[in-house]
Amino acid sequence: MARKPFKKAAGVAAGLPGYVAYFRVSTDKQGASGLGLEAQQEAVERHVRAAGGTILATFVEVESGKRNDRPEIAAAIAACRARRATLIIAKLDRLARNVAFVSNLMESGVEFVACDNPHANRLTIHILAAVAEHEREMISARTKAALQAARARGVKLGSPRLIAGDAEAARAANAVRQRLSDEHAARVLPLIRAAQAAGCTSLPQIAAALMARGVKTPAGAEIWHPTQVQRILDRSPA
Repeated sequence: MARKPFKKAAGVAAGLPGYVAYFRVSTDKQGASGLGLEAQQEAVERHVRAAGGTILATFVEVESGKRNDRPEIAAAIAACRARRATLIIAKLDRLARNVAFVSNLMESGVEFVACDNPHANRLTIHILAAVAEHEREMISARTKAALQAARARGVKLGSPRLIAGDAEAARAANAVRQRLSDEHAARVLPLIRAAQAAGCTSLPQIAAALMARGVKTPAGAEIWHPTQVQRILDRSPA
């Protein structure tokens, strides 16, 4: 993907910290619209400004976080080596939810910092990556187990037409969907509260914050809409 211009921090003196910024969005639609990307840029810009540094180069990738063969991150790492710069990202999950990928990055010898955890050391970052990968695997496993259990009870998942006598199966299918929705809402609600605490006051702002953090919708999509945020808020205790 073409590398986009990035506004360098103003008033930076020579010899102060140099950074190579890396941004990742998971879909072409996000990359084209700026959804998610803008929030990442703002987080990086705040960190660099506070550190009194400057952005030497910026790289933008449109790719799934599950894949490790991403040319833009490879180019960003090469730029860090060439310029003896620090790789900077908005959030750890913008690199990958994959322990092996983070381990390879650490072994490259390139220093990097995540704006959401700027004081984390290498061990902390490795642990956080492991937790993120484990969470992704557990969500997938729970969803598959729930669907398999529903099928075993005769629930016809994905079929809108139920024959006579399928009322119980319909109730079971609805119960599975409700439970999965409740579990997802319970995981996302703290992230919504964190976004509100950070100054996101409207539903579109909260939706953008969730996309910036790589949070999936209940259906597993990358794009959040304000109405989806409202539904989760409606589920929360008063």
